[in-house]
Amino acid sequence: MRSLALPQELIRAKRDGEALSPEAIRELVGGISDGSLSDAQVGALAMAIFLNGMSASETVALTEAVRDSGELLAWRGLGANQDLPGPVLDKHSTGGVGDLVSLVLGPWVAACGGFVPMVSGRGLGHTGGTLDKLESIPGYDIAPSRARFRRLVREAGVAIVGQTAELAPADKRLYAVRDVTATVESLPLIVSSILGKKLACGLDALVMDVKSGSGAFMPTPEKSRELAEAIAEVASRAGTPTTALLTDMSQPLAPCAGNAVEVRQAIALLTGEKRGEESGEKTDGRLMELTRTLAAELLLAGKLAESRSAAVALLDDRLASGAAAERFGRMVAGLGGPADLLERRDRYLPQAPIVRPVHAERCGRITRMDTRAVGLAVVALGGGRRAPGDAIDHAVGLTGIAALGEAVDGERPLAWVHARSEADAERAAAQLKAAIEVNDVGLGDVTLPTLIQHVIRREAP
Repeated sequence: MRSLALPQELIRAKRDGEALSPEAIRELVGGISDGSLSDAQVGALAMAIFLNGMSASETVALTEAVRDSGELLAWRGLGANQDLPGPVLDKHSTGGVGDLVSLVLGPWVAACGGFVPMVSGRGLGHTGGTLDKLESIPGYDIAPSRARFRRLVREAGVAIVGQTAELAPADKRLYAVRDVTATVESLPLIVSSILGKKLACGLDALVMDVKSGSGAFMPTPEKSRELAEAIAEVASRAGTPTTALLTDMSQPLAPCAGNAVEVRQAIALLTGEKRGEESGEKTDGRLMELTRTLAAELLLAGKLAESRSAAVALLDDRLASGAAAERFGRMVAGLGGPADLLERRDRYLPQAPIVRPVHAERCGRITRMDTRAVGLAVVALGGGRRAPGDAIDHAVGLTGIAALGEAVDGERPLAWVHARSEADAERAAAQLKAAIEVNDVGLGDVTLPTLIQHVIRREAP
């Protein structure tokens, strides 16, 4: 039974810049969940928050209310045969281009003794989506039953799936309204949306990867750092120890971008394969550095390693032994995909009929990238969505993307385009050339950004 002021009075208070009590926030989020608040009222509330912001305490209350609006997963207290015998850990990224970290990190951490119930999302704008990548695997079920999800987390240690209707339902409705009312970029709403879903999964620790640079979701480095600070602070105050890393997205993280091409890259990294540059599936570099760093943070937070060096040694052992790849294979098979994907991926993963190199107009070194534009080139190929209902072409994308500071010439192209038609390939090539700046300079004249720019650690009170 509702006992607080009318919703319009609470909205009026936030419109006028007043702070809302935790009880008022919970009342409003309850109305979002059960439909008693109209879309007009939800939109008015979102705009009031967008214009006036929220204090840290209000943001914590909003996050907890979104978290508690639906099912809360519990992994312990279920009995000796059902309790997980290790820490429940997860990672989230604000999105980027060529960011396939989740595909590798989940099974890698599971191989080290963690349990990773990872709820992921689809691509948004120029950024790729983990679910879209996994759906390039035939039969992979991103929406399993609750029982299947729980069983797979227990048995394989990892399950990467989509958000269910029962998990943080207030967020789903609130985000849909924000998307059409120009209120997406509100920091409290972003934080509560990200964390509401994650914290509903009963985590013992969370690591956040917040991007900065031309391919980041946030418009400036300052805003990216503000988001990282807010996420770490709010999540810890809501009871989940959290580490937030501010990382560079001034170029694609991996040398590829797309869906099936990124799954191939993940398999190559997990199995330790070294492939030629023309495949776009090199397994070292920035992608490996970031994935290892994020995974090590989780092992430390979950008390699976006593020191950073011990965490890295454990991770490297589990990767070299094939244990991490084995966990990935078990996850895929457990969610309906082929049991022999690791050995026969070319049989299952779609491949585009047109593969063409894209050469720069001049020889030289890459001095700058518009990473957002690179991501949009993949979208234009059909690898992302222009509208919410668009179908994804999982085969298309880019591979062998040259890195900042790398020399390109008649032998070394900017990238290879994987396209459905020659016209699509030509259009993507033009977009790629416009997005990448090449100059006749030495390597010392190119500013190479630091990959991991800042680390914020917060313990739960």
